[in-house]
Amino acid sequence: MKTSRLAIAACFVFLALTAVSAQTPPDVTLTANPVYEKNCAKCHGKTAEGRHFGGPSLIAEKATATSADDLRNMITNGKGRMPKYASKLTPEEIDMLVQQIKAANKK
Repeated sequence: MKTSRLAIAACFVFLALTAVSAQTPPDVTLTANPVYEKNCAKCHGKTAEGRHFGGPSLIAEKATATSADDLRNMITNGKGRMPKYASKLTPEEIDMLVQQIKAANKK
């Protein structure tokens, strides 16, 4: 009985992780990421090139040269006019955005 409960729990965890990873595949570009489109594009632009009175470019060398830890901290806790997203995005969504920002200028 305990073994079957453990197996069922393991299946649920596996399915949950699969569902999370299926929502935003790792090979999706920053601007095609639904999380970016919903939360970031209004300030950083649909193409992530930045907006004049909004957020800076996320595909410029300056942004992609920023360390992953600094990017993660800015998204999580905000900085300047950048709002904090700790309560709006999951750590996995934030990590995916960081990876995509870092990869944006390498293509």
